Amino acid sequence: MSAFPLTRALDRGTTIFLALLAAIAIVVPLLNLLVPASSPFHLSSYFVALFGKYICYAILALSIDLIWGYCGILSLGHGAFFALGGYAMGMYLMRQIGTRGVYAHPILPDFMVFLNWPELPVYWYGFQHFPYALLMIVLVPGLLAFMFGWFAFRSRVTGVYLSIITQALTYALMQGFFRNNFGFGGNNGLTDFKEILGFNVQAPGTRAALFAVSTLALMIGFLICRSIVASKLGKVLIAIRDAESRTRFLGYRVESYKLFVFTLSACMAGVAGALYVPQVGIINPGEFSPASSIEAVLWVAVGGRGTLTGAVVGAILVNYAKTTFTSGPLAPYWLFMLGGLFVAVTLLLPHGIVGSAQQWWASRRKPHEQRPVANGAAAASPSPSEPAPRAAE
Repeated sequence: MSAFPLTRALDRGTTIFLALLAAIAIVVPLLNLLVPASSPFHLSSYFVALFGKYICYAILALSIDLIWGYCGILSLGHGAFFALGGYAMGMYLMRQIGTRGVYAHPILPDFMVFLNWPELPVYWYGFQHFPYALLMIVLVPGLLAFMFGWFAFRSRVTGVYLSIITQALTYALMQGFFRNNFGFGGNNGLTDFKEILGFNVQAPGTRAALFAVSTLALMIGFLICRSIVASKLGKVLIAIRDAESRTRFLGYRVESYKLFVFTLSACMAGVAGALYVPQVGIINPGEFSPASSIEAVLWVAVGGRGTLTGAVVGAILVNYAKTTFTSGPLAPYWLFMLGGLFVAVTLLLPHGIVGSAQQWWASRRKPHEQRPVANGAAAASPSPSEPAPRAAE
């Protein structure tokens, strides 16, 4: 076995999945930009932006699967980290508007001028620089997750109690960001973005580039998660998930492992939120809603917990179904359909779509792998008509 976790992570399934994502990252923008609109192979900018949003959701689902599927940490508040990363990107985009806003103020965003803010708050300083915004996208969610996990895991809060606390965390943040005096746009949030890195956010080329970058981020996130779960660290995480008290008895510092993977997962969620905002065009406190975090957990459950690929598949399938059904006469019943889908998957496919498919494929391969062994054993055993070999004297 190779000593490098990255090499161990690149098994056949992982390589195929990454190659598929790479092909999507290249082909979709090309079909959007180079193929004429009259061609049946043309993909509209709406399609690119919509599936770019799904890719961001897939990164969020991947971050949840890392902690829930492999470490047993069920977080019902991961939407908070997603929203914090989105707000960090939104603050950068708002600082790029400048005098092109409604009130043409060179520094203050429009909502601050409307609310008679005398000056820019200190925590908005630096967001006019893209590198600083990138740092905050990772640092803010990661720091919050580290502080939360430090107290929660050292207090040995686990199970449903931890899930409830994470839900309370995101609800408290949602209530705070709804306030106008918080300095983040209140109920309306941040919107009316003009450009990113000097490029018009509404231009087809920018949308195609954002899609490609989002897919690349998904590939990197998937590779990081796969490297972790394929390493010795991943084995310890699985041991914590299955028998936390025994793992602690063996001498492992369980709190440190959980804190590390929880913080990493929050950083991934923040990156997903940051890529989500310029493609959707708005970020508001609704992203902190506990219902959004619970829905993200359902994506993982439907796709297959503890598979990584299942989280990606579940996020894309469920959100595509949501877009399809909420745009027609069935829109008022979408939440009932989502709940029914979760119940059906739990009863019929308890390991999720991908997990059940993997089990079915493994059960098919088992007889083929055992048959040569059985034939070899029969050939090695003596025939009843042949005398047994005499023991050496």
